[in-house]
Amino acid sequence: MEPKYRRILLKLSGESLMGKQGYGIDTERLEEYARQIMEVCSAGVQVAIVIGGGNIFRGVLGAAKGFNRVKGDQMGMLATVINSLALSSALDAIGQPARVFTALNMYPIGDYYSNRTAMEAMMRGEVAIIAGGTGNPFFTTDTGSALRGIEVEADVMLKGTRVDGIYTADPEKDPTATKFDKISYDEVYTRGLKVMDLTATALCKENHLPIIVFDMDTPGNLMKVMKGEPIGTLVY
Repeated sequence: MEPKYRRILLKLSGESLMGKQGYGIDTERLEEYARQIMEVCSAGVQVAIVIGGGNIFRGVLGAAKGFNRVKGDQMGMLATVINSLALSSALDAIGQPARVFTALNMYPIGDYYSNRTAMEAMMRGEVAIIAGGTGNPFFTTDTGSALRGIEVEADVMLKGTRVDGIYTADPEKDPTATKFDKISYDEVYTRGLKVMDLTATALCKENHLPIIVFDMDTPGNLMKVMKGEPIGTLVY
């Protein structure tokens, strides 16, 4: 099987790592993700990953409760580093080499990120896990993943979520919501769909980085996307 994409940026939400627990990191979910990632690496796909930190701390919610927004976002960046270390450990445990890069210098926890060193790691067959968002407050990990996807010259950005694509409304709240097979960046914006924040969507649009939103919680789905099967929603 010749994979449809040669190099991908996979964005995982911190919340999805909670599994059924409601907080923290569910080791079973982590292992499921690691196996899916190893499967596509074995098919020759180069993989970079950005993980959110919402299972541990969200800067925006912290700011609403009186935290200084800059410090809150810095706490959120550290949360993404914890998740990245957990995923890298899960990949190592099943024999898939992985390396953690951090947007802020945190050696020896991770290597200081540069797109060149991340791309070199991917070419060697290592998974490049890029932590710490953009390294700046007021930017989400969605924007961080769009930026990193462009920097490492990914063919596509895959947003692994709990839902199987983009809908006209929240399918968990509105039973009449219908799913899009594909949708333009502009339509996402004009419809006000909560796919990613506007900065991330604009970055992808300007740099022609397509996005596929799909359900990562169903084992085997990541490989289906690599094969070009029509699961999820393509944003172009």
